Amino acid sequence: MTIALALIAAYLIGGIPFGFLIGKARGIDVRTVGSKNIGATNVFRTVGKKWGLIAFACDFLKGLLPTLGAKYLVPPEWLPLAVGIMCVAGHMLTPYMKFKGGKGVATAFGMLVALVPGLVGIAFLVFCVFFGFSHFISLGSCMAALFLAVGVWFVPVDLATRIAITVIALFVVFKHRSNIVRLVKGTENKIYLFGKP
Repeated sequence: MTIALALIAAYLIGGIPFGFLIGKARGIDVRTVGSKNIGATNVFRTVGKKWGLIAFACDFLKGLLPTLGAKYLVPPEWLPLAVGIMCVAGHMLTPYMKFKGGKGVATAFGMLVALVPGLVGIAFLVFCVFFGFSHFISLGSCMAALFLAVGVWFVPVDLATRIAITVIALFVVFKHRSNIVRLVKGTENKIYLFGKP
């Protein structure tokens, strides 16, 4: 019963639509502007840089904290992975918005920092390189996710973790399919952290 409650709680926490709430607090419904996504990138683009970073931090923490809690406070050993997956699922399929959520990058990032911090550190560098040169967050996110999908098979973790991280990483790429189409067409919006030159 305790484990079931932990998983349900993780899903409900992961489902909190921070990007949408931050936008509404600023008088903007992010579902109707920009990419119409409730994630941090759209908040960054349509509400403001500061608010986008806050949305990212909130989405990151809702993946990190529940996973860490399960990792250090509660047995069994497989529970942290299950809790992390439920957090990401909640973000992507939020029960508070008719199961239409974000793309899961920030929440998955938080979950993975708790599970495989070293590998995530390298993936973050991959993101920074691709984003730094292209100014496309979507490209950086997809390349980091693909790195994780491959890299997790070369670190000392159990098979279930490898499979789960691979599936989540590939699903993150799948959720970016509209961005990939825009990248191919050359219509994807660039983001400049320190102002457009």
